[in-house]
Amino acid sequence: MSYYDRTGVTCVLSVLGEDYRIFLNVPETEDPILKECSGYCDKTSRRIAVCAKETDANLEDDTLYGMVTAGGIAESDMRAIQVPVVHDAPIFNVLSALEGHIINCDEDVFDAVSGEVVIALPTPGECLRGVKEGTVVICGQQEDVVEKALALKASCIILCQSNLAEKYNGISCSTCMIATPYDAWRAARMLYQATPVSRIAKTEDLVCFHLDDFLDDVREAVVQSRYRSYPVLDSSDKVIGTLSRYHLLQPRRKRIELVDHNEIGQSVPGLDQAELIGIIDHHRLADVQTGYPVFMRNEPVGSTNTIIATMFQEHGLMPGEKLAGLMAAAIVSDTVMFKSPTTTPRDRRIADRLARIAGIDLEALGREVFSASSADKPADVLLKTDFKEFHIADHKLGISQITTMDSEHMLSRCEEFLGEMQKMKETKNYDMMLLMITDVLREGTELIFLGDKEIIRQAFSLNEITDHNVFLKGIVSRKKQMVPALALLWG
Repeated sequence: MSYYDRTGVTCVLSVLGEDYRIFLNVPETEDPILKECSGYCDKTSRRIAVCAKETDANLEDDTLYGMVTAGGIAESDMRAIQVPVVHDAPIFNVLSALEGHIINCDEDVFDAVSGEVVIALPTPGECLRGVKEGTVVICGQQEDVVEKALALKASCIILCQSNLAEKYNGISCSTCMIATPYDAWRAARMLYQATPVSRIAKTEDLVCFHLDDFLDDVREAVVQSRYRSYPVLDSSDKVIGTLSRYHLLQPRRKRIELVDHNEIGQSVPGLDQAELIGIIDHHRLADVQTGYPVFMRNEPVGSTNTIIATMFQEHGLMPGEKLAGLMAAAIVSDTVMFKSPTTTPRDRRIADRLARIAGIDLEALGREVFSASSADKPADVLLKTDFKEFHIADHKLGISQITTMDSEHMLSRCEEFLGEMQKMKETKNYDMMLLMITDVLREGTELIFLGDKEIIRQAFSLNEITDHNVFLKGIVSRKKQMVPALALLWG
């Protein structure tokens, strides 16, 4: 069972069986297991973000320093109206904001601008009355104002749209003199915008999210706050994007294609939050629903890989040697070496063709596949390797299947299996838990079960059951024999 999204990522729902792992020579750590497909920040957040950094804070790249909010900027602007003062505005920021340049001589060096901001308007009498040393003076074509400001040792003189810049060009003094093409009002407004962003950034109690946060949790946090955008961090707490309220209205969902199943109970959690784009399966149609038409291919064959191999042929494609071998192994496994009642002549033809491409013998491959399945792995791993959940009428049950060539060895671990089955039954709240140990050579199944014995007796027309296991001759298919028998009994 696998998922495929259009970015080219193929995932499985559980650990690959030992039979396929031996064939592929792939270690267990490389299995791309998809544990759920709910919405994440990584599918929603923008990949572009601006990180505020303070030069003297020794911060690494992309480290979150704080958040600059519209409210924080508005508060800073209102404070500038009440207290018209700039504090250590970096000279580079000031020149950038004013689109200006310093007209002092090259020997005069200035790092920052500080002081009370005064706009000098033409007035009768003495100019700059009440202005103190260290003031920032904004003026125009007013030579007397400039001379008075220099005499008062103003911190900075900003000449707005003035020809006086030519007269004072190259002057050497302790006052920073800047010429700007802006008028006085705009120069005053932009001067306050030269304040370092770190001074108005919120650095405590930040609302931020990580790539693996669920969108449901993110949505709840966003509702309780008032910001438009939020930083998104990776596992190393580095900023990699932003998430806005708009993104939550139209989140980017995982694009999923179901392969070899179409029941919600057998699929990954969060499927309802994904965008289902297709189904390729050979099982009965179950309870997966979509709000729009999707690609669907469901055929009565013994293996989904028979359908996939047919699709290769239809598109004029040929799988590689390794892939062909894997697909042949899947058909042999699904059809129990072509002895399952679900097997069709088409399964055999497709498997023969894949075997020729891979250069393998199907009989030898079958023996290797089912011998590998009998490895002495932990009972819980064996139970979960080929496990499916079913909902029949009002009954909820789990059915696991182990296909082997040595059922006696597997049956000797019956108590071990029963212990793990009881845990799964209680955890999942199943009405019944079944383990099919299907023996290829005996052409039947040793059934280990937890639940009502009478149900098993009636479903398979048995005379009497004395323990938690029974041999079912001729029963090898979970899909076409086990589930239909129980469904017929329960209506």
